[in-house]
Amino acid sequence: MTSRNSRRNAVNNLMLTLCGVCAFLTVSTLFLILGYLVYHGAKSLNPNFFVQLPLGEGQSGGGIANSILGSAEIVALATLIGLPVGFFAGVYLAEFGGKTLPFIVRYTADLLNGIPSIVIGIFAWTVVVVPMHHFSALAGALALSVMLIPITARSTEQFLLDVPRSLREGALALGANKWRTIATVIVPAARKGIMTGMILGVARISGETAPLLFTSLSNQYWSGINEPTASLPVTIFNYATSAYEDWHQLAWAAGLVLLALVLLANIAARMVISRGASVPR
Repeated sequence: MTSRNSRRNAVNNLMLTLCGVCAFLTVSTLFLILGYLVYHGAKSLNPNFFVQLPLGEGQSGGGIANSILGSAEIVALATLIGLPVGFFAGVYLAEFGGKTLPFIVRYTADLLNGIPSIVIGIFAWTVVVVPMHHFSALAGALALSVMLIPITARSTEQFLLDVPRSLREGALALGANKWRTIATVIVPAARKGIMTGMILGVARISGETAPLLFTSLSNQYWSGINEPTASLPVTIFNYATSAYEDWHQLAWAAGLVLLALVLLANIAARMVISRGASVPR
């Protein structure tokens, strides 16, 4: 008996050690990336970096104000398109789904989540850019919304399914119809979880580069939604692969800004989760 307990304790300590080492490697990798970006990119961060347009090739100075505004524009448009569609799709799957059609929708959403983003970029280029005969922020937003819809739909469905059945039955027993029950009872009960999924989905698409290379392309100037538009991910790619050291420094600084924005979105999602993602069972 003593021998068996000793072996169990040894295995338990070994597994705890392995878990600790893996957790340390995960956290240290994040801090290594952050430290590397801060070391190389912080030196280029100044007020001009955020408010000035890029300068010509080989010229030092300038900023990426157009890329920051372009990214905000594209992500905002993608959010306006993708979140409502994904939300109502999730409501349908959780509350109205039968067997065949919901299975097809779930399967399609899971396939879209697994498709490489460059494939979505090629698709958006074919169905949007080619017919319009030009690149635009709108095309980029449509490409990103295709990625956002399945993320939002599946997370919304999951959090709605976590709402206790007793709440549904109680609302129906009081005379509320199906839609009033969903709108006034079920969705409010799961709102924090739904918001968390939406925030993480927006954070996910904010750093995508491949779809924007095929749709919004880039621009050195201010631009509207129907014109080629600069964005942070594409600017980082262009500057990092250029032959100019000044542009390399700007790429590091832009990467630091983009990572900081994504981290802030994730922190906001964690804060929502910490306050309770759904109603307790």
